Amino acid sequence: MKNDEMSFEEMTARINEIVALLENTNTPLDKSLSLFEEGVTLIKKANGILDDAQKKVKMLTEEEVK
Repeated sequence: MKNDEMSFEEMTARINEIVALLENTNTPLDKSLSLFEEGVTLIKKANGILDDAQKKVKMLTEEEVK
């Protein structure tokens, strides 16, 4: 599954998988670098989703106060 098609929950699950693989000292360096790159990309996308959700919650709660 491509990163663009993943839900937030799928992204966090994949990030956890990547962390486990990187903690495995038997993972070759080139594979570790590839996993690290994938993890950074997923974290950036997940953070974007969280930022958008936070903005929406703030907007909705500000509307209720008015």
